[in-house]
Amino acid sequence: MTAQLSGAGPVPARPTLDPPPRRRNSRRPAWEEPPSPLGTVAKGAVLTLLVAAVLVPMWAVLVTSLASRSTIDEAGGMVMVPRELDPSAYITIFSGGQITQAVWISTLVTVLGTTVSLVLTVLAAYGLSRPGSVGHRGLLFFFLLTFLIFPGLVPSYLVVTGLGLKDSIWSLILPSAISVFNLVVIRAFFMNVPGELLDSARIDGAGEFRILWRIVLPLSRAVIAVVGLFYAVGYWNAYFNAVLYIDDNDKFPIQRVLQSYILAGQSPNVSGAAVSLPGISAYPPTLAVKMAVVMVTVVPAVIVYPFVQRHFTKGVITGAVKG
Repeated sequence: MTAQLSGAGPVPARPTLDPPPRRRNSRRPAWEEPPSPLGTVAKGAVLTLLVAAVLVPMWAVLVTSLASRSTIDEAGGMVMVPRELDPSAYITIFSGGQITQAVWISTLVTVLGTTVSLVLTVLAAYGLSRPGSVGHRGLLFFFLLTFLIFPGLVPSYLVVTGLGLKDSIWSLILPSAISVFNLVVIRAFFMNVPGELLDSARIDGAGEFRILWRIVLPLSRAVIAVVGLFYAVGYWNAYFNAVLYIDDNDKFPIQRVLQSYILAGQSPNVSGAAVSLPGISAYPPTLAVKMAVVMVTVVPAVIVYPFVQRHFTKGVITGAVKG
């Protein structure tokens, strides 16, 4: 169609522009290009398999911990299809005895250890992030050297026993109080804080501790949350230090108890007879009790992780790459 204007010839109508076809940019690497339909399907299949590899064993552990003796005997081991739900395993392990004490010890070690580790790591990272601090290069080299050289098991054991920490909960905290990886991540994040902001605070009369508490830490909540999660999960899941340094059964953390039950084949040690507990007519199957202990060790990390997950990209990737 054409449009007729006064004093002018016919003007052709404006053609409709189709969107240009998507073309691959030869200047960009292959992994930055959008995936093909086949690649999208393959990615979805791989992610589905990874999720199934995590959820299926957890489902089997949960169902087995709630299964009755007849259901476990009929399945010949781990149960996948729930039939008769029996909570007697959880009633038994939380009725007192070693399991309850171990959960309390693990909780105490996790809370106290995470607090100590965060305080020491933040203070060391802040000091190493200031170029003008005393002994900056030497201390940084000393910390990074532990990436390459590990003192070994025997020297560590001699140091812990020499300091009188044997059979103490501090032997589960102090040997792993500072992770050099977490220290490097927090230091890199602190180095991204604008120096002008810190200088203005110093002009106003603020000291280094007040600058750290009032300015640097509020700007670093993401990385602190992520590193705190790393420390908490590490303390909760640690058992090897307990194997080395703890001889008293009453001071075993939950992971040490789980290790002895699963690997050594020991029977769970719970106080009191099962028939005397409310809601239990007979002692639950040993496999159900073991799987219940496994669920007790896994559930806290599963509950805490979603609250910190949103900080992962900003806290770790941003701090590490920009640093």
